[in-house]
Amino acid sequence: MNQQLLLAFDSPRSATAPPVSLATERRVVVANQILVYRLHRVRRRSIGFQVNERGLTIRAPRSVALKEIEAAIVQNQRWILAKQTEWNTWCQRLRESAIRFVEGGVVRYLGMPMTLRLGSPVANVDHDSREIHLPLPKGAPETDVRQALHAWLQTQAQEIIGERVACFADRIPQRFAGWRLSSARTQWGSCSRAGRVRLNWRLVHFAMPVVDYVIAHELAHLRELNHSPRFWKEVARLLPGYAAARDQIKRVEIAAISF
Repeated sequence: MNQQLLLAFDSPRSATAPPVSLATERRVVVANQILVYRLHRVRRRSIGFQVNERGLTIRAPRSVALKEIEAAIVQNQRWILAKQTEWNTWCQRLRESAIRFVEGGVVRYLGMPMTLRLGSPVANVDHDSREIHLPLPKGAPETDVRQALHAWLQTQAQEIIGERVACFADRIPQRFAGWRLSSARTQWGSCSRAGRVRLNWRLVHFAMPVVDYVIAHELAHLRELNHSPRFWKEVARLLPGYAAARDQIKRVEIAAISF
């Protein structure tokens, strides 16, 4: 859930800017409290603010004086403090919603909460009772349950996503060179210049409209390797009414469901 704000800063190179080493930890008083931040000096033309598990990180050009950086912090203190609160709230929700790999644990599958049940002869899902059955004895170690669930979900993802990609067959550009599952922890999907698409197996946690949106998003990159208006027009051609699904997955971090 990285939160980032980029500030344009195109001042001329200053010979008086103090040299600061990479990843320097500093402190500044903001709103009557001490704010700790990590400063990286990088080659860029803007000041970047990022809030994540390491706290506040700032990446700034080597030419910008420290007092100017801290003035930018004060100027954007509302955004920074709001994002820190948002991050802490999200981390708390993440801890509360963490999957317990035991009998009775709950995991999302195709958008629905499913209860884990052990003791089945084969792995399967019962949509009526909203249960996922795994072929492990009750009381099996959590590591074994985790591995069994992971393997079953990946198998399901291969089948389900494959079926959904096939539904787009008559709308896919000829440049499409096939797809495969991805285990990326930072991307729901990707598309290479060679026309190869990768789709994260964790999409199997979401309802089908979200799965379809990510597929359409990556297939649209076959025509537009950018996020220009023409790209979004192509997404709309592939999947009319995609906005609701896009907004839903934008609110979810892969780290929140990654295992």
